[in-house]
Amino acid sequence: MSNEIYEMASDLITQGEPFATVTVVRNEAPSSGKTGDKAIVNKTGVLKGWVGGGCVYSIVLKEVTEALDDGKPRLVRVSPSPQSDPPRGVKEYKMTCYSGGEVDLYIEPVMPKPHLVIIGKSIIGRALMKAAKGIDFRLTVINEEANAEVFPEADQHQSNFDLGGIPFNKHTFIVVATQGDNDERGLQTALSVKCRYVGFICSRKKKDAVFTNLLNMGVSQAQLDEVHAPTGTDINAKTPQEVAISILAEIIQEYRTKEVSFESFSAPLAAAKTEATEDPKRPQIVTNPVCGMPISLGMAKYIVEQNGAPIYFCCDGCKVKFDAEPEKYSKQLSL
Repeated sequence: MSNEIYEMASDLITQGEPFATVTVVRNEAPSSGKTGDKAIVNKTGVLKGWVGGGCVYSIVLKEVTEALDDGKPRLVRVSPSPQSDPPRGVKEYKMTCYSGGEVDLYIEPVMPKPHLVIIGKSIIGRALMKAAKGIDFRLTVINEEANAEVFPEADQHQSNFDLGGIPFNKHTFIVVATQGDNDERGLQTALSVKCRYVGFICSRKKKDAVFTNLLNMGVSQAQLDEVHAPTGTDINAKTPQEVAISILAEIIQEYRTKEVSFESFSAPLAAAKTEATEDPKRPQIVTNPVCGMPISLGMAKYIVEQNGAPIYFCCDGCKVKFDAEPEKYSKQLSL
């Protein structure tokens, strides 16, 4: 890969953002993508590198979007003569561009490390940080003393109780480890964002008292119902290290057994309460009614209006066919 691709990959890993690598593993002339060509595509559809243009580009965006949703790699073949029964594990698309050719693409999602945000500086919080670092979690610590000297395990240190500058996605987990030092403030901070998991280190008695205070401060019961409190799997833990292991076990169970969409956890809590809308930064894919190919809206060569609705075409040939029999192809859109 070129230096530009490596730099983009490094930046995305540092930012905790998902992306996919795309490699041409086989081609037949006259395809523009050649064996060995590579590209990186992020979750908003930005592509660096080269694996082919036209039809191939839109197919790549569609398949990368799906790969980042399910976290699974895929082998995609774009051919002018796709098989009715393709080899197992191969997803085929028809090559409709005039240039012709055939390419096999291997698309591999690169998902970010699970990200643990620890609010507080308690002994159990410090033990949790060390345990999570041992299994390669990305770590952010938030407390008044947060710095690299005091908390060397953390990747990010924040002394103010504010999550505004921290990216959140389906791999982000928050544990409030204040243990009597700013409990309400710590939980308010954790509940200020839409997050997959919020845990609170506490006894059941303390939970009741702190939750009552938060209700009086305007936090909703629905928000408090989402908090894991006391946090951790019951393993009869006694020492801070054992409690840390029990918390990490619960987080791992959540992480490994429940699939959720990245987009579900990319918005602040206030926005998440509104009616769900499609992420404007996510690649918008539509279908060409003539050839059935996916098209990225930004890559459509022609756009025509039929019965008050836009129709998108990827190439000259499809536009010509549609113009010759518009009623026939318009029906494809309603099927």
